[in-house]
Amino acid sequence: MSTSTTRNYLITGGARGIGRGLTRLLLSSGHRVCILDNNTTELDHAAALFAKSHTRGRDFEAIPCNLRQPSDIRSAIDQASKLFNGNLDVLINNAAYTAGVGAANAGNMTLDMWNAAIETNLTAPMLVSQYCLPMLVAKPPSRSTGGSIVNISSTRAIMSEPDNEAYSTTKAGLLGLSQSMAVSLGPQGVRVNAILPGWIHVENECKAADEEGRKWEDGLGEADHAWHLTGRVGKVEDVFRAVQYLSESEGVSGTEMVVDGGVTRKMVYPEE
Repeated sequence: MSTSTTRNYLITGGARGIGRGLTRLLLSSGHRVCILDNNTTELDHAAALFAKSHTRGRDFEAIPCNLRQPSDIRSAIDQASKLFNGNLDVLINNAAYTAGVGAANAGNMTLDMWNAAIETNLTAPMLVSQYCLPMLVAKPPSRSTGGSIVNISSTRAIMSEPDNEAYSTTKAGLLGLSQSMAVSLGPQGVRVNAILPGWIHVENECKAADEEGRKWEDGLGEADHAWHLTGRVGKVEDVFRAVQYLSESEGVSGTEMVVDGGVTRKMVYPEE
C-alpha cells in the first residue's frame, strides 16, 4: 500500500490478536486507525502502546464497545466519525467470540454461548457495516469511489474440527453476508470482501505477552511450521498484505481470500 495516501481504517476487536497487529502495521504505514474492543484492559494497553509513536485523537483512537449492544455500536461509530471527519475508507470487521471453540458442540452447547457467537460474529458485522455506510459512501477528493469492507472470516467456515459449531457457523455466515453486501452495496460504490485466515499466530499481540517479552516464534515448534505448505505458521503480516490488496484494488469485490499457508489444500488421512 502506498504510504503517500493516508486512509482511514476502523477495526473491531483491535486491542489484541490479529486486530492489534493490523492496527500496528497500518499506523506504521502512515494510516489513521480507530479500534473498537470490549476488553478495556487490553484496549487501554494497546492505546498506550500506540501513543508512544502516534498521537491519539489524530492518528488513532481506541473506543470501548460491546458489540452485542447496538447502542454501544452506534455510539462508537459516532465517535469514529469525528476522528475521520465523516469519511471511512476501510472497515475491517475482525472481532469474534471464540469461547466456544473446542468447548461445545450441538449436543452440549448452551443457548447463551450460541447467542454470544451469533451476536458478536455475525449480527455485529452487519450492524457495524450499516452504521458505517454513510462514511463509506462519502467520496472525498482522495478517492474516486466509495470505501470498502473487509470481513475477517476463517478457514473454519469451510472445514472444521470437533466442537466448533457456533464459530464455524458464524464464520460461514459471514461469507454469505460478504457476498450479499457486495452485490447490494456495489451500486453505491462500496466494495465488500472477506479474508479467511488459517493459523495466524498472534500470541505475542496482547498485554501479557508484552509484559513477558514474548516473541512471535515463542511456543512454535518445527512440526507446527512443517504442517504448512509455506513452511511456517501464519503471521499477522500475511493478513495485513491481504488487507492491503483488498483495500486498494478497486476492481475486486465479492471475493474470498484464503490466508492459511496452504493447509486447506492438504489432504489428511487418519494415522495408522
